[in-house]
Amino acid sequence: MTTIQDRPLSGLLPGLSVAYGRPHRDGAVLDLFTSWARRTPDAPALIDGGLTLSYAELDRLADGIAGQLAGRVRPGDLVGLCLDHSAALVAATVAVARIGAVHLPLGPRPGERRLRAVAEQLRPACLIGDPALLPPAHRDGRHHPVTAPGATGIVAAFAESADGAGTDGAEAVRAPRGTQYTVLTSGSTGLPKAVAVGQTALGALLTWYRELTGLGPGDRHSLLIGVSFDPHLMELWAGLTSGAALCVAPEAVRWDPAALTDWWRTAGITVGVLPTPLAEPVLDRPWPADLPLRHLTVGGDRLRRTPGPDVTATVHNAYGPAEATVTTTVHSMAPGAEHGAGAPPIGRPVPGAIVLVADENGRPLPRGEAGELRIGGQGLAIGYLDAGLTAERFVSAPDDLDGTDRVYRTGDRVLMRADGVLEFLGRLDDQVKVSGVRIEPAEVEAALERDPRVRRAAVIARPAPVGGAQLLAFAQPVTEGGPVDGAELLAAVRPWLPEQAVPSVLRLVDGFPLDANGKIDRAALLKAEEAEAQQGAERSVGSGADGAATPTERTLLRICAGLLGRSDLDPSDNFLDAGGTSVTAARLLAALEEEFGVRLKAPVLLRQPDLRAVARLVDERRPGAAAG
Repeated sequence: MTTIQDRPLSGLLPGLSVAYGRPHRDGAVLDLFTSWARRTPDAPALIDGGLTLSYAELDRLADGIAGQLAGRVRPGDLVGLCLDHSAALVAATVAVARIGAVHLPLGPRPGERRLRAVAEQLRPACLIGDPALLPPAHRDGRHHPVTAPGATGIVAAFAESADGAGTDGAEAVRAPRGTQYTVLTSGSTGLPKAVAVGQTALGALLTWYRELTGLGPGDRHSLLIGVSFDPHLMELWAGLTSGAALCVAPEAVRWDPAALTDWWRTAGITVGVLPTPLAEPVLDRPWPADLPLRHLTVGGDRLRRTPGPDVTATVHNAYGPAEATVTTTVHSMAPGAEHGAGAPPIGRPVPGAIVLVADENGRPLPRGEAGELRIGGQGLAIGYLDAGLTAERFVSAPDDLDGTDRVYRTGDRVLMRADGVLEFLGRLDDQVKVSGVRIEPAEVEAALERDPRVRRAAVIARPAPVGGAQLLAFAQPVTEGGPVDGAELLAAVRPWLPEQAVPSVLRLVDGFPLDANGKIDRAALLKAEEAEAQQGAERSVGSGADGAATPTERTLLRICAGLLGRSDLDPSDNFLDAGGTSVTAARLLAALEEEFGVRLKAPVLLRQPDLRAVARLVDERRPGAAAG
């Protein structure tokens, strides 16, 4: 049988929608970090504001944490990291790998109830984080302080008894042999799915990424992607396995494109990764001169624009689900070239990857016909930590597909052009992406229906006014128990969900329209919502924005209504509670600068209790405002 290695470099099968990446090169992960710690012990490994750790210092810090975990955590055990970007996060990641355990990145704010459900479902051997934020079994268990520069109150918390069983007597879930890390993706049952990714798959990905970007000693790589989002593992380990320095992004730059590019310059960032929703506002602005950035990889959602001729970095539009180790295809756009208008393609497979566009029976389609993207090859995850889910999504490859015996069904609708380049067309199922994170509306519905005040819920995605998707929730309250407030329901559901899955709008309904099959007619719900929003917009225009007392308040309400897709805003509304996100906050900052000549910082904007306070702040800082 012909193998991937025997394929020509083009890796294309004429006529059919099948493409092979170049032969991949295996690569180490932990061993490469250890090698750099020995070869360049004094080189900077991590820079976080005024804190710099050398490779030798980071190595010793990781050793100390590994020593605290050893004997309590076995190879294959899950260790959840409830930490934000920090020295503690990076050192703990290395420590977990050093003892052969499996890294489960959860982030600093996974949601109280969601974290508790994950802990009960997966029963990790250890959670590392602030004990006040951990679920009861770990909060009340045995704690070992984790000592790291800049970290206070962080502990390694163990909930299991001495024999390794959980507090309820159940065995902790163990990952398959060879697993490097596990990440959570949205699940339609209301509980997240855990994807196990192997050491060899991550090592091959990092080898490709280092070759793509030329990352090496002397470079500075950003550490910015959300900790629970799997590209975070690529940027973290790419820096540590290349001899480069990881630079922790300040919180403000994740909300503000201008602050981000300023930070790139002052921190000397040469290689970086951005989620698509943040990359697009950056590419919309004039590209700052003299940036040291050479390579920028963008992913997580559909990129709707190409870089302009002023962009001096090579921009890589990357595509890949967590089930295929972060990146499966890439389309690179060199600086100064003409890349056309509209959305760029998602490109060709990375080394070791096999992609095919399949019909309903899993057979490759002719090029030019749209179908489901299926992925095989080196980058496939081991599977989910649930055999049934693995069998459902990781299926047998077509008999005549060389080089892989299984493929992952992405649920994404794509088209392969005659030249073998893939174009992304959308989803085949109900799954959507919000701010770059895959969300199952059914998970959000299940979270809402956990509330005893909700009889039934429906969640619908619609295009957001600033691009991407926006979640709308409709909840039917129970008839008993008195009136229900939509804002209270949203507040109650937040602890169950990742930030991106919290609906922007929640409407209370007396009942749901049904289609001919007796299912909720979501199209009718959305149509009614849009009609109500249009009427509200007309009323607002006629009344000069209800409740707005000043011209600045009226302008601010108009801007926010457009950004959030809401016509019912009031000056007393809080921007975040009204559905604001990091993406819309960045757009709002840019709009305020254009409209009023006022440059606000994201933390200042987000500290304001309501929109009226934002308007007052704008008036105080407008050019020519009286000093006071």
